[in-house]
Amino acid sequence: MKFLVDAQLPPALCSWLRERGHDAIHVFECGLIAASDEDIASRAGETGSVLVSKDEDFVTLRLPDRFAFLWLRCGNATNAALVAWLMPRWERIESALNSGERFVEVR
Repeated sequence: MKFLVDAQLPPALCSWLRERGHDAIHVFECGLIAASDEDIASRAGETGSVLVSKDEDFVTLRLPDRFAFLWLRCGNATNAALVAWLMPRWERIESALNSGERFVEVR
C-alpha cells in the first residue's frame, strides 16, 4: 500500500509503515510541508496514496471519494506512544484498506 503522511504526524511513522512493507512518504519529504490541505489532498489523489492525518478537514476534502483517508483520532503523542497506540489497531486498519475501504476512522 502507498501512504502519504500529513504534517501533524511524525516522519518516523513513515519508517514504521515501511517496516511493514508499505510505501510511505511524509509531506516534508515531498516538499508539501507548507502546502495547503487542498494541495495535499490533490497529491494523495494523483498518486493513489492513502492519506494519513489527524486533520478533520480531509473528511470533506476527500469527497467525492478523491482518495483513501486514514483518519487517526489520537491526541498528540511521542513517536513511541503513537506506535504503541497503532499496534493493536493495525491489523484491523490494514484489513479495511486492503478490502477497499476508502475512509477509515481510528479512535
